[in-house]
Amino acid sequence: MKIRTFQGKRPKLGEAVFVDPSAVVLGDVEIGDHSSIWPLVVVRGDMHRIRIGRSTSIQDGSVLHITHAGPYNPDGFPLIIGDEVTVGHQAMLHGCTIGDRVLIGMGTMVMDGAVVESEVILGAGSLVPPGKTLESGYLYVGRPAKQVRPLTEKERSFFSYTAGNYVKLKDQHLQEDYSELD
Repeated sequence: MKIRTFQGKRPKLGEAVFVDPSAVVLGDVEIGDHSSIWPLVVVRGDMHRIRIGRSTSIQDGSVLHITHAGPYNPDGFPLIIGDEVTVGHQAMLHGCTIGDRVLIGMGTMVMDGAVVESEVILGAGSLVPPGKTLESGYLYVGRPAKQVRPLTEKERSFFSYTAGNYVKLKDQHLQEDYSELD
């Protein structure tokens, strides 16, 4: 079962969303129109909410989770991901906020309470520590992530291009017959 209810909360999927049969999406999760969840992704909204915008791609092996409310963090942190975001393979996003038109490189970790503003490129293997904010319009790399330089106009145009490319690809996958996997 790839889409699962948890404590009475069932994920809500927008129009033409693709969830690969090997992915798991559970609990208080909303996924916007034309977004895609690729093989072996886990989207676990079991102790707080997860919101994923439209035309956003969560690529293979990524883990999306939240920070629960408790004595050390009374409100917890939901996971909020904006529109036209491309999350690279094996990224881990945990109780953070990601703006619109962001590219998160493969193997990147973004931790509790961190904020990645809109139009940011976060290089592969980067680590965004808890509570850190990455300012819009820059390339960040490293562990911990550091601001390297402003984005070029070509890089800024890439956000919508790559989002559109993954929308086309997920549409092709939606046409496939995965019934033999049941």
